[in-house]
Amino acid sequence: MAGLDWWRGAVIYQVYPRSLLDSNGDGIGDLAGITARLDHIARLGVDAIWLCPFFVSPQRDFGYDVADHRAVDPIFGTMADFDALLDRAHALGLKVLVDQVWSHTSDRHPWFLASRASRSGPQADWYVWADPSPDGTPPNNWLSVFGGAAWTWEPRRRQYYLHHFLGQQPALNLHNPALMEELLAIGRFWLDRGIDGFRLDAIDFLLHDAELRSNPAAPLFGPIPVKPFGMQRHVHDMLQPEALALMARIRTLMDQYPGTVTLGEISSQPGAFSRVVACTDGVRQLHMAYTLQPLRGGFDWPTVTRLLQEIAANGTGGWICWSFSNHDVERAVSRWNPKRGEAPPDPAFARLLMALLLSLRGSVCLYQGEELGLTEADLRESDLRDPFGIAYWPEFRGRDGSRTPIPWCADAPHAGFTTGSIPWLPVPPAHRALAVDVQEADPASLLHAFRRFLRWRRGLPVLRLGKLSTVALPEPLVGFIRTYEGESLLVVFNLSDQPTPLDLAAFGRLTVLEEGGFADPGRCLGPFGVLFARLGA
Repeated sequence: MAGLDWWRGAVIYQVYPRSLLDSNGDGIGDLAGITARLDHIARLGVDAIWLCPFFVSPQRDFGYDVADHRAVDPIFGTMADFDALLDRAHALGLKVLVDQVWSHTSDRHPWFLASRASRSGPQADWYVWADPSPDGTPPNNWLSVFGGAAWTWEPRRRQYYLHHFLGQQPALNLHNPALMEELLAIGRFWLDRGIDGFRLDAIDFLLHDAELRSNPAAPLFGPIPVKPFGMQRHVHDMLQPEALALMARIRTLMDQYPGTVTLGEISSQPGAFSRVVACTDGVRQLHMAYTLQPLRGGFDWPTVTRLLQEIAANGTGGWICWSFSNHDVERAVSRWNPKRGEAPPDPAFARLLMALLLSLRGSVCLYQGEELGLTEADLRESDLRDPFGIAYWPEFRGRDGSRTPIPWCADAPHAGFTTGSIPWLPVPPAHRALAVDVQEADPASLLHAFRRFLRWRRGLPVLRLGKLSTVALPEPLVGFIRTYEGESLLVVFNLSDQPTPLDLAAFGRLTVLEEGGFADPGRCLGPFGVLFARLGA
C-alpha cells in the first residue's frame, strides 16, 4: 500500500519478542530471531509489524516496565540487532511500529530513582506523588488493575506514589510539561532511527485527575468479581479528556516524519468505541486506535450483532484498528470457542474469525500465531511467569497462555523455538500439530487460508476502505455491507456449527466471490460458513 495513508486498511502483525524465535539458545526470543522469521511474516501479505517492548527492563512485567527508553535490553540483543531487523523488514516491504509505554516506567528507571530521592529537583514531579490521608492510608480509593490499592508508600519521600498496574510500575505525571517534552524526544530518537510509527500503550491511563478525587462505585450485579478493579467507575484515575491535548502534541511530532503513524490502545471501559473516534478523528489526533472491548466479550449471536451495530453507529468518524487476540488476553479461537470445555475449536471456526477480522471497516492487528490457529495454552501453576496470573490463580490464569512460543517445526525439540534446554514458557503439546512446517505442507491449512485471503483482500479497496452498514438476518446469521466508490460487497457469517438456510432474495442480484477461499454456499450456509458476494450487476 503506497502513499502517506498506507495505514488505512493495513494489516499489522504483532510480534511478542520473547516468544517468536530464540536465536542464541537462552530460551528467550530475541531481535535476531525476529529477523530470521521476517520472511514468514512478509509471506502472509501483511503491511507492517508491531514490536512489543524490547527496551532495558527488569522484566517484572516482561518489558512493559521500561528502565531505559533508548536502549535494547541485552536479553533481546543489541542496537545493531535492531538496526538489522529494521533494514530487513524494510527490504521485505514491511513497515515497523515500535511500542512506546508513556503512562508509566519501571521503579528502576533513573527518573524514578531521582524522583523518589527528594521532593525538590528537576524530576521530583515526574511521577504522581501524594501525602497520606490523616490516618496514614492512601490519599484516595483508586485501585490497581492488577489488584489492591493503586498506591505504594515510599519512605524516602514519605509519600505515596501511584501505580495503575504493578507496584514496580510507577505512573508518570504527564501534567508536567518537561516530562512530556522528554517523552517526545524519546519518540524523535526512534523516528530518527528510521521506524515507521508507534503503538502507544494504555493511553486511557496517560492522565489522572489532578485533584486526586476518589472514584465512585460501579453498579454491582451478582457476586463480588475476582478483580475488584471492576467495582469502580474509573472517572478520575483514567479517561481524562485533557489527554486529547497530549495526543495532539504526539501527532505534531509524527507530522514532522511524513508517512509515520500512531496506533493507540484504548481500554475496555464503557464508551470504548466513542473514545476510539475521539482519539482518531481529525488531523490533530492519533492516526488509529484499537479497543480491548471486543477482546473481553463473548461471541454469541446477540453479542456479535450488537458489536456490528455499534460499529455502524459510529459511522465514518476516526479510524479503528481491529484486534481479536493479543498478548494480554486469551487467544480468540479458545475464548470464543462455541464448544468451550467440550471440544477443541473447529477449524472452520478459525476461518470464520479470520474472515470477520479482516472484513471489518478499519485496519487490523494480527497477533503472532493467529495465522496458525493457536489455542490458549493450558499451563500448570508451576509454569506461570505472569505476576497477574500468579496472584489470581486459579480463578484467573493470567496472560501466559497466549504468550507461549511459536511452534516452527513439529518434530524438533521445543517445536523449533529454541536450541536451548528450557524455553521461558513451555510449548504446548497440542501446538505441535499446528506448527508452521506442518501447515506449509498442507494446502488446506489455516496458514494458507490467511495468505490467500490477505492476497485477495489487498486487491479489494471495498474491504480495506469501505463504509460498513449492518443487515438484519435471522439467528444465527450476521452480516453487513461494505461500500466504496460505487461497489457494494455483502458479507454473511453463520455463527452456528449447524448448516443454516440462506435466503438472500431481498438483496437482488448477487455475484458470489470465491477468490478469498469461501465457496458459493448455494441456499444453505454450512457450519461456521462465510459468504462474500458483490451486489448488483
